[in-house]
Amino acid sequence: MRGTPPTPAAASQGGAAAPWRRRTGLVAWLAAVVVVVLAAVGLVISRPGPVGRLLTRAPATTTAPTVRPTEPTPGPVLVGLSADAPTPTAAGLRAAIDTFVGDPALGGRVDMSVRDMVTGDALYDHGGAVGTIPASTTKLTTAAAALAARGQAYTITTRVVAGAGPGEVVIVGAGDPTLSAGKNPFYPGAARLDVLAAQVRTALGAARPTTVIVDGTLYDGPVYEPGWDSDIPTSGFAAPATALMIDGGRLTAKGAPGYAKRSSRPDLAAGRAFAKALGLPASAVATGKAPGATAATASPAPPGPGTTLGSVASPPMIRLVEFMLRDSDNVLAEALDRQVALARNEPASFAGAAKAVTALLGELGLDTTGLVLADGSGLSRTNRIPPALLTALLAKAAGTDHPELSGIFAGLPVAAWSGTLGDRFQASGAKGAAGAVRAKTGTLTGVHAMAGVVTTADGRALSFAILTDRVTGPDDAAQQGIDRIAATLAGCGCR
Repeated sequence: MRGTPPTPAAASQGGAAAPWRRRTGLVAWLAAVVVVVLAAVGLVISRPGPVGRLLTRAPATTTAPTVRPTEPTPGPVLVGLSADAPTPTAAGLRAAIDTFVGDPALGGRVDMSVRDMVTGDALYDHGGAVGTIPASTTKLTTAAAALAARGQAYTITTRVVAGAGPGEVVIVGAGDPTLSAGKNPFYPGAARLDVLAAQVRTALGAARPTTVIVDGTLYDGPVYEPGWDSDIPTSGFAAPATALMIDGGRLTAKGAPGYAKRSSRPDLAAGRAFAKALGLPASAVATGKAPGATAATASPAPPGPGTTLGSVASPPMIRLVEFMLRDSDNVLAEALDRQVALARNEPASFAGAAKAVTALLGELGLDTTGLVLADGSGLSRTNRIPPALLTALLAKAAGTDHPELSGIFAGLPVAAWSGTLGDRFQASGAKGAAGAVRAKTGTLTGVHAMAGVVTTADGRALSFAILTDRVTGPDDAAQQGIDRIAATLAGCGCR
């Protein structure tokens, strides 16, 4: 999503699936899936307020991440669900929604899909099979592919190895954008360069490093996707795609999610931060490639070229996905996209990742007809996603066939409460949906989208996707129009 300061074009930031079967465990899943998932990867993550109600149905007992100091009194979030709740009818949905779909504020085209999350059946279709510019709702496909390819517990390991020359140490980028310089990281639980430097000093013993080589060769291709708007490299919502960076390429770990000043060479910036942790000047940093691994040399001789001197690991994949979706983090999205490419033995590039994600979504049983991917963040205007694919993906994530996909729901912002929906659902006709919608937003100039899950007044869980890419009027009006559609789903039985 966009933030402050605004720029003209920066952003955030169909197909039927295989036969569906009844998801009798949906209610229990919606209440507890994230708790179970996090326990499986050795995490306990508490959230105050309405998200806590959804995830645990009980007060949090562990220390929560920093939250806004003036958190509003929460309302219920997706509570009261029942797999036996009445299902909206197609006629009821048309009667409730069609008027809002025709809102002039949404431009000349609104493509939309609504699907029942218990049965997976399509309930409403208005251009649902049409490939539409998705903006940051693209991150849902990135999240699903990353969880499917790597699993929820996977971590990205940054290593330092002995270089080929005397005093050389090589920091090898593995694609962890959450890596931080010290004890105050931007991303909670991030791996730290000061810890890595301490490991290296211990491994070297009496030897002292003199040069830091930055190896970012894991990534291939351009650092910016050709379909990105021209202002994106300087907009503060993205960074060059490099295999080594700290704090998402930010110049400082301080600040809020969204807009931030970013380095034009995040790999070298990370190398200089590592050199500083080793007590070396910035002039000691150069780019290069790690030598091939060799057997460790017996002490007291220095380790041989390629010998691992230290390593640190990122937060697990489920946390990375959560960070990405909650705050529409474009840098994280491109990093996770490349993790899919690496897992599928494709080049770690925009093109390689797009190929890998598309193939993997098809293997999950999703119909990828009309899907065109160019990046993982949704910044590219080349992307096309049918709304029906997004609703099918969300319904599949609620099922039991691919439990790893359930990690998507931990990161979906909550209407009028968290993430990129924190300041949404405030206008007349939408306020009643506060807490009843969890969804990923998408924004580019002329493009507005939302895809997520909603609970009807009767307690039925639905997935929905609303994509519009021909908006010519004010952003606020378009966003309020989309909010009203989602709020209508939340407020009616639509029967």
